[in-house]
Amino acid sequence: MARDRSAVVLGASGSVGEALIEALVRHEAIATIVTLVRRPQPAYAALVAERGVALREVIVQTMEPTALESATRDAVMALDGAVVGLSVLGVGASTASLTIDQHRAVDVALNEAFAKGLARSGRVGHLALMSASGADATASTTGSGAAGMARYNRVKGEAEEAVKASGIAVVSIVRPAMIIGSKHTPRWLEKTLPVFSFLTPAKYRSITAQQIANAMVALSVAPPAASSVLHYPEMMALQRA
Repeated sequence: MARDRSAVVLGASGSVGEALIEALVRHEAIATIVTLVRRPQPAYAALVAERGVALREVIVQTMEPTALESATRDAVMALDGAVVGLSVLGVGASTASLTIDQHRAVDVALNEAFAKGLARSGRVGHLALMSASGADATASTTGSGAAGMARYNRVKGEAEEAVKASGIAVVSIVRPAMIIGSKHTPRWLEKTLPVFSFLTPAKYRSITAQQIANAMVALSVAPPAASSVLHYPEMMALQRA
């Protein structure tokens, strides 16, 4: 397979972001990876050099919607050939300590700005977005903002809706439950949950950061014809394919 397309990534510095960059570098279709980050990520240098893939880091020091949208559009316009977008940006484990507006300022506003930048370049027709199981734009805005609670699900659902309304033709939304390998997942949970997976409904089973990344890359190199939402079973099916 020829390396003939580029991937533009938001959220590269997180646990899933690291796994995503690795999966992109190792995929034979990806020639160039562009990351939009606040600061350089030197950990990727050796892997990128080994595989002969170009990595362009676009530093967005003021990570706010207007600057991110502009930087995203400019980054895409500087690329040749097919371009796909991937976002794994999210606050992480600290959502319980944030107000809902603080949480929205990252998960909703920045993902929306990224999607709009991709759409307004006129070059990107597909975006893969990592959300979370239980995402629901109609959930309650009160109570705890911790992962899995109603307010958290509300923000994740709002982010999905904002991205879908951005102008991107096809949006693939992946909704993992507990992420094994995340910096924010307690190690005791990582060891316990898989033991009881047979009792857990399939869509809520724990999944590794690398499995999420592999699924998102598979979606990106062979974009679907229509927008969809994917949970654990669909992500695992992409691994097998």
